[in-house]
Amino acid sequence: METPAAPHDPAAEPTTPDSPAPSGTPVSAVTITVGSPDAMRELGLALARRLRPGDLVMLTGELGAGKTTLTRGLGAGLGVRGAVTSPTFVIARVHPPLGTGPALVHVDAYRLGGGLDEMEDLDLDVSLPDSVVVVEWGDGKVEELSDDRLHVLIDRATGDTADEVREVTLRGIGARWTEADLASLAR
Repeated sequence: METPAAPHDPAAEPTTPDSPAPSGTPVSAVTITVGSPDAMRELGLALARRLRPGDLVMLTGELGAGKTTLTRGLGAGLGVRGAVTSPTFVIARVHPPLGTGPALVHVDAYRLGGGLDEMEDLDLDVSLPDSVVVVEWGDGKVEELSDDRLHVLIDRATGDTADEVREVTLRGIGARWTEADLASLAR
């Protein structure tokens, strides 16, 4: 996976404990070019090794961008039970760990119009401390769950194209991601 040179983004620079970033400000960021669905799954596997209980991961991208494919890799990397599929019609699926790791809570907020109030019945705030919670289409809906979150933006060519190349931008937000080595995922 190659990373193209990106323009300097001061908001993406890590902060020090003496100067914490304001809530919502990325403290670490990297953009990765992914060339196939298999590579997207591999990125999920690699990212899973950096996740821990209590992590909130927000996935943003067009329909068919690869959000569920990335989540399949996360599930495999976390060693959870059950096939990771899109939870569009059930809203949320819980995949318990096969071993001692955290459960994966996979949420699809696409059909939910409101913010966190509408998602309250899912009890994500209860699941979050012991699980890795991955929310597709969560922008504007779940940010209140945690000041610390990983926002994954997946860009793909739109229109009538068979292009499988994706640009995946990972933005760690909050103190949890200050020391995260997201850049190593681009190697």
